[in-house]
Amino acid sequence: MASAAEQLASNLNFAAFAKAEDLKKRIWFTLGALLVYRLGTYIPMPGINPEAFAQAFQQQSGGVLGMFNMFAGGAVERMAIFALGIMPYISASIIMQLMTSVVPSLEQLKKEGEQGRKVINQYTRYGTVLLATVQAYGIAVGLEGGANIVTDPGWFFRLSAVITLVGGTMFLMWLGEQITARGIGNGISLIIFSGIVAGLPSAIGGTLELGRTGAMSTGLILAIIVLAIVVIGVIVFFERAQRRLLIQYPKRQVGNRMFQGDTSHLPLKLNTAGVIPPIFASSLLLLPATVAGFSDTTQLPAWAGSLLATLGHGQPLYMVLYAALIAFFAFFYTAIVFNPKDTADQLKKHSGFIPGYRPGERTAEYIDYVLTRITVVGAIYLVLVCLLPEFLISATGVPFYLGGTSLLIVVSVTLDTVAQVQGHLIAHQYEGLIKKSKLRGGKRGR
Repeated sequence: MASAAEQLASNLNFAAFAKAEDLKKRIWFTLGALLVYRLGTYIPMPGINPEAFAQAFQQQSGGVLGMFNMFAGGAVERMAIFALGIMPYISASIIMQLMTSVVPSLEQLKKEGEQGRKVINQYTRYGTVLLATVQAYGIAVGLEGGANIVTDPGWFFRLSAVITLVGGTMFLMWLGEQITARGIGNGISLIIFSGIVAGLPSAIGGTLELGRTGAMSTGLILAIIVLAIVVIGVIVFFERAQRRLLIQYPKRQVGNRMFQGDTSHLPLKLNTAGVIPPIFASSLLLLPATVAGFSDTTQLPAWAGSLLATLGHGQPLYMVLYAALIAFFAFFYTAIVFNPKDTADQLKKHSGFIPGYRPGERTAEYIDYVLTRITVVGAIYLVLVCLLPEFLISATGVPFYLGGTSLLIVVSVTLDTVAQVQGHLIAHQYEGLIKKSKLRGGKRGR
């Protein structure tokens, strides 16, 4: 079966794609949905003075607002109806995954299969509404505090802002679910991906403009291009890297015949946490500087001012804490999304075992040992990929879009989407082979 799948995968070509009508419909649906999302990032929120907000945003673009604007595809910069983006849903999903690990009732729901998953997804939607409402109200109050940003401050503006921003987030959540179900790839990831990619041309154009005006040397621009290519290659290698644990199944007897036990593999990804660690680490570190930017820094104590200065983007303390937080969240999130004990119980339930380890507790301990070791490598990979571009950004002033986090998201989502496209093509070719065999069998029967 494996060799047949590999042979089919190697024979994928444009002819096979042209015959896969269902795949083409899914791709067109995905592109249409992403176009709707991009149009929404240009629809401004009512009651805002665009010029005053643009001026205020430029003063805070180096903080957490810059990162959120990158994930929102420029919607924050324009204060559009999708300014909150999909981040509240991602935060609610992470919180719910954490809760399923510590709350027994939610853990039981997780084990109930499809029905339990639907209930957990509903709870996640409720959490998204709650988080989005709190964030939208905070944005409305913050906008009212700016100079001439809101044309008519008051409770009516706050209410309209909350309804608009929460509605935008819920629409994006629905749109992401529709892409996942009726399109190709993971809808939520593709929405973030399209937002980052939409800002890449302007970021590249800005970098080339710096070279044209002489603010950045040609050699430095070439070095940036080479570094970006190297980082992309490293990301592709490590995102595909796996540690496969050999799983064996015992011999079984059917009637008078004895069948040899099967073997398979348990794949453990080198980077189980994905892009979550750098996203959370960046948010936590940039939050103090952003909050301070909206407040009167002259009223802060001397020690707080010096601490904020050392936590500035590109400072040594910022880099050290950034690396430490990425490593912490790599282990933390891996522990949330992968439970060695549940995996060992599933293997035991299906009579599978790892050679040399007793099913149950000993198998869980071994899986946890291997997972911890490869997560160390994965954490080091994330730190290097995210930190090296940060040094370049702080030293040369390269736009935020060329950071390691954005490259990591773009490459990871591209790999996952291409893998799904190949999976659909392989399934289509298998269906064609089955239909041909049935037709031949029918002709022989006649």
